Amino acid sequence: MGRSDTQKCVHFNYSPSSSSSSSSSSSPLGSRGNLSGVVTCSGEKDKRLHCFATWKNVSGAVQVVKQGCWLDDVNCYDRMECVEKKDAPEVFFCCCEGSLCNDKFFYIPDSNLPPTPATPVKTTLLTTLMYSLVPIMAVTAIMLFSFWMYRHHKLAYPPVLVPTQHAFHIMIEDPGPMPRAPVLGQKPLQLLEVKARGRFGCVWKAQLLSEHVAVKIFPVQHKQSWQNEYEIFSLSGMRHENLLHFIAGEKRGSHPELELWLITAYHEKGSLTDYLKANVLSWSELCLIAQSMSRGLAYLHEDIPGHKDGHKPAIAHRDFKSKNVLLKSNLTACIADFGLALRFEAGKSPGDTHGQVGTRRYMAPEVLEGAINFQRDAFLRIDMYAVGLVLWELASRCKAADGPVDEYMLPFEEEVGQHPSLEDMQEVVVHKKLRPTLRECWQKHPGLAVLCETIEECWDHEAEARLSAGCVEERIVQMQRQTSVTAPEEIVTIVTMVTNVDYPPKESSL
Repeated sequence: MGRSDTQKCVHFNYSPSSSSSSSSSSSPLGSRGNLSGVVTCSGEKDKRLHCFATWKNVSGAVQVVKQGCWLDDVNCYDRMECVEKKDAPEVFFCCCEGSLCNDKFFYIPDSNLPPTPATPVKTTLLTTLMYSLVPIMAVTAIMLFSFWMYRHHKLAYPPVLVPTQHAFHIMIEDPGPMPRAPVLGQKPLQLLEVKARGRFGCVWKAQLLSEHVAVKIFPVQHKQSWQNEYEIFSLSGMRHENLLHFIAGEKRGSHPELELWLITAYHEKGSLTDYLKANVLSWSELCLIAQSMSRGLAYLHEDIPGHKDGHKPAIAHRDFKSKNVLLKSNLTACIADFGLALRFEAGKSPGDTHGQVGTRRYMAPEVLEGAINFQRDAFLRIDMYAVGLVLWELASRCKAADGPVDEYMLPFEEEVGQHPSLEDMQEVVVHKKLRPTLRECWQKHPGLAVLCETIEECWDHEAEARLSAGCVEERIVQMQRQTSVTAPEEIVTIVTMVTNVDYPPKESSL
């Protein structure tokens, strides 16, 4: 039952002015006004379609939150009525099959369900099974509970509660109490499709009531990466328009099927890598992406003792690349993936400072050589080398110059291909001191010429000579102003070098 291409459901969105009505726990809760109407649901032929309703009990009165269509969900199969059976949830949720089945909805907790009539033969059989199985189940339950007590009571760290639809405690096994994290509230979260797969897990597009979110799922063997990213996101001052917005973190399931989730904002345009593969950039688009990206990294690198949310420490990303820069709908950038990030707090160890981490293609010469100075500024300068490569990627797909725009290529793809080894990168970057090619036609565009100079100062072989992220942001702002005065980007001009513009010094903040 329930398989069809279309189905109609009652559609409703909560408005503060809406009137609500109360009802007993076994009566329909549907007699209220302000229905938005009826919506027609559609889906794939091999998927079931459902309707759903969510509501709250506010001081004894029913307040409907939302009604509408629900995608294929085994928990909704063959339910002709919309019934919430959980005992006293904060937000009530039910789903059902059949057109307009969510017009009326009920709250009937499992403890209030009437007994099902049974024949004498079935009663006898049930009694026999009960007497046989209950002692075994009781012994098993006691053993499992004892094991659970043993495992969890030897942990000295408090749990963090993230109350989603399947809420449970997140037990942190590593030293130190976990910072308080944002919570989802009792809202249904539904995974929709896999959008990306990476070294530590996969990223899903998901639906949280009426909005889309991203869910990054780590297998349990990558727990350290999940926990590090969770802790970085939870630091004071980590809310910034050019850093990925964090919503919540939680554990799902149990061993050996345990999964570790991070829920963040979802951006439809995806990563900068994916966008550059499919699109070329105008000069203004390049400047917008580069400026917002460098602003986000400058904020990440900055130590802010007087932040309104508390002391925000300096943070090194350690895996900066175009795949970890996401684009919002207006093409501003936000930085993501803090699984390898290090924070620097006075009097505290920055944690795991193992040198050769990150993506080989974007590793700085000192990382490839294994010759890192384990100080804060050294790690920030490693990020800046990678910024130079990402700026080169932007320039390579910009149509502002008087020349052809080639197909998108990763940095060093011409030299080492798509899957370089550590030895390949050491030979190219350290021994031969090669960098991606800066095309001659770029030098003839007033803005790209300055960008090329900025790129070279970011990927300088000597770490101390590299620009800071704040300096890169200022450079991009100034070159954008300069090009807006000299000529429109569609007009190609022969450029003489501008010598009367004071660019920020190289060591702006490092």
